[in-house]
Amino acid sequence: MNELKDWLKDLLIKNGMNVEWITFTSNAILLAATLLLAWMVFYLLRAFIIKVVHRFITHSQTKWDDSLLKHKVFNHLAHLAPVIIFMLALPVIFSDSPRTLALLSKVLDLYLIIVVLNLVIAFLKSLEDHLTQSKVFIDKPIASYFQLARIIIYIAAGIMLLSNLLGKSPLYFLGAFGAMTAILLLIFKDTILGLVASVQISANDMIRVGDWVEMPKYHADGDVVAINLNTVKVRNWDKTISTIPTHYFITDSFKNWRGMQESGGRRIKRSIYINISSIQFVSPEWRDELKKIHLVKNYLSERQAEIEKFNAENNIDTSILINGRRLTNIGIFRVYADAYLKNHPSIHKGMTLMVRQLASTEFGLPIEIYCFTNTIKWTEYESIQSDIFDHLLSAAEYFKLQIFQSPSGYDFNGSFSGNNPVA
Repeated sequence: MNELKDWLKDLLIKNGMNVEWITFTSNAILLAATLLLAWMVFYLLRAFIIKVVHRFITHSQTKWDDSLLKHKVFNHLAHLAPVIIFMLALPVIFSDSPRTLALLSKVLDLYLIIVVLNLVIAFLKSLEDHLTQSKVFIDKPIASYFQLARIIIYIAAGIMLLSNLLGKSPLYFLGAFGAMTAILLLIFKDTILGLVASVQISANDMIRVGDWVEMPKYHADGDVVAINLNTVKVRNWDKTISTIPTHYFITDSFKNWRGMQESGGRRIKRSIYINISSIQFVSPEWRDELKKIHLVKNYLSERQAEIEKFNAENNIDTSILINGRRLTNIGIFRVYADAYLKNHPSIHKGMTLMVRQLASTEFGLPIEIYCFTNTIKWTEYESIQSDIFDHLLSAAEYFKLQIFQSPSGYDFNGSFSGNNPVA
């Protein structure tokens, strides 16, 4: 390079250029040539990356390099070539112009910081992209940690840029940041809260990407699609997106349906309200009629034998139904409902299953169905639940039980006019 510079000066002198302009002109020509060389090297490298590296990565079996390609890590890497060329050329070109060399070196340092910053950020994004697709980390909030890493890198790069521009040590700016701690805490309050929340969420395994969460306070009811440093995104069942600050999952209550999804069964917990006035003892004639119902046939025989034995041992007058122990239509209906659920192919037999009587209310006597389906798919669950209650509501009539519902004008009209209701 020195020989080229001397040769160029001699050439300018031979062509009669003023001595005062020879240094400036030769430096300008060499700088322009260096710029052209750097541009050509960058262009060739980028063309090589696009044609060769891209083709190789596209046809490779591994997946991690696809993330590098997606976030243009190799393109950012190509920017280092012009920096290296200028770092080698500038000290030689401007060896006789120390002020110009110092200025251009400062500009080159700034450019190098920006190039390295973009390269590191692109690499972190590709690493985050790859890890989020890995089975090990697919349900972990690693996006929060990568966001924090990027914030730290941006701050470090900003300090280095200021340090280079102002000629101060990076420690000087770190000291200044220390004096501004209160302001920084105020500015980064949400980020700090989000970081702490992300650590607690991850450590306690509170939510994962893909979990179904319900947070009525923020109108969120759906699947978690992203967990970031500051926010958690929930895709609701109506396809809207709820964005909730991450730390609210620590300070506020929410429901996570992951346990239900992992169990393989979804709970049915619904009551049928029976009109209390329709509850009655079962007479012997009616009992014989009820034995025709397959699901309660054995129960009626065994239970009646037990009741008759008890009444005989205690010398109870059974001519009146109220005396002694008796079967009731509501009790037989409960047994029927329990047997129906146990024989239902879509009810999970390995989980809690019961039919229970709750405390009576102004709406009647609640008979609660408590069981689990053997599927967690929403549409299938609703269909199974509807089929079960369709059957039980219809079956109540066979036990002379009336389903309670608040009377409407139609009911009063039928009662007072003496007209039969029209079906």
